[in-house]
Amino acid sequence: MRVCVTEYRDLPAPDRRPTGELAPSLALPWIAKLRDGVLTGQVLLVLVAHYYFHIELPLKWIAIPLAVSTASNVLLHCFMKSFSARPALGLLLAFDTVCLTALLALSGGPANPFSVLYLVEITLSAVVLSKAWTWSLGGLSTLGFGLLFWAHVRVPIFEGHHDTEGFSAHLVGMWIAFTVGALLITVFIGKVSEALRRQEQEALQFQQRLAHHERFVSIATLAAGAAHELSTPLATIAVASRDLELSGNGLSGDSTIAEDAHLIRSQVERCSQILRQMGGRSTEPAGEMPVAISLRELCGQVKSELPREKSDLLQTEVNEDVITLLPAGAAKQALSALVTNALESSAPGQCVTLRAQGERGRICFIVQDSGCGMGPETLNRISEPFYTTKGDRGGMGLGTFLVRLFAERLNGSLSFESQVGAGTKASLELPFIHHDGKG
Repeated sequence: MRVCVTEYRDLPAPDRRPTGELAPSLALPWIAKLRDGVLTGQVLLVLVAHYYFHIELPLKWIAIPLAVSTASNVLLHCFMKSFSARPALGLLLAFDTVCLTALLALSGGPANPFSVLYLVEITLSAVVLSKAWTWSLGGLSTLGFGLLFWAHVRVPIFEGHHDTEGFSAHLVGMWIAFTVGALLITVFIGKVSEALRRQEQEALQFQQRLAHHERFVSIATLAAGAAHELSTPLATIAVASRDLELSGNGLSGDSTIAEDAHLIRSQVERCSQILRQMGGRSTEPAGEMPVAISLRELCGQVKSELPREKSDLLQTEVNEDVITLLPAGAAKQALSALVTNALESSAPGQCVTLRAQGERGRICFIVQDSGCGMGPETLNRISEPFYTTKGDRGGMGLGTFLVRLFAERLNGSLSFESQVGAGTKASLELPFIHHDGKG
């Protein structure tokens, strides 16, 4: 089973506006396309009705609202951002309702079967505008349809529903109008709903990423506090071990005591250095500047940092020794954490392999062990902070989490592939930044 734990790379911040302000902006491009389709359909219907079915229509007068609607849509495409506000979009839908009323008045009035298109404007308003705008457009549509009874150009063929055998032109027109209206509403609602769902998903992922970084801030604060609190007792131990070393060398001449004291002091200095790094990293996690380093040198540094008994168990393989720019200290600590986890999960005396290679513009580090492996539950939670399976053997469960943060900060990826009883392979991929050796 393979799991990639870096899931939030290159995720853009979502639009944080309220849904009432966001919906018009998302719907506007689809409304512009919808108006293009409706205008094209209206022109074709008028031409087919007049020239094919020989229905007498005042084409010169009908061309006026069609031309005005076309001009308005050209302006909409040119000044899209100006119409993204709710009032501007509401006025645009009201304008379309007035134009539709004029077209119906010039082509049969209330008998025109395409009066069903009034519902399209109301539906658009219900999806992307407020309740007040929807009621206003509903009232305007009702008023416009009512005016058609008093002022319209008669088209006799639309005034008979079923006066001959088969279906009349009016009934066929009603069927076509219903199909067109249903298609427009379905397509538009589907597209806008899909855009809103996608925006909601991006907002959810952004919240997860924000919580993820908040946990990192809390860990950084904990590290800074630990570095501050432990500095005093470590300094005391360093002074005492120094005095003990001098005492062992000068008074009793016991070299064993002096060597033990020197070992204690060296380990204290190492702990102090680690705490200083933790404190510095907690206040400025991205402060380390990239330096030119070869893959072979980096792997060698990781091996040299291990204790002698563990260093002998680490086998390094560099398939292509390239020089790249990396924050060397952070990269070394990230690889050390992966190697340490691999050694601790392996049987005593079992070797671990660290491979480094450059491929397809990326640097890939692979840590392979033949240890106990991990089950699906552990594999899915391996990068969570403070999650550990070591129990009483120690470990705070932060190593893999910090490696994950390192990978995400460099726009890289961290993945694990493991099966119970078959070992684990950890893959850390980082962008390859070419270094020409100058400067």
